[in-house]
Amino acid sequence: MKPSLFGFLFAMWALIIVGGAIAVLILGPISVSGFGDLDWTIASAIKAVVALILVIIWILILSKLKNWIFRKEIKF
Repeated sequence: MKPSLFGFLFAMWALIIVGGAIAVLILGPISVSGFGDLDWTIASAIKAVVALILVIIWILILSKLKNWIFRKEIKF
């Protein structure tokens, strides 16, 4: 395997670990109060939206990295 592929795999695993850390350390403790019975629903909605945004950012980063690696390999 070529070093650039190892770099892509390392970046992928690093993003997975960082994403998990963000989910546990930052998103986990988020709580909302003052809305009565809707507290848990609003907090869950905020967590879900932030998690989806992080997933989209991770996909964009990996896509850019993949394109950069393939352009470098093909010398396009």
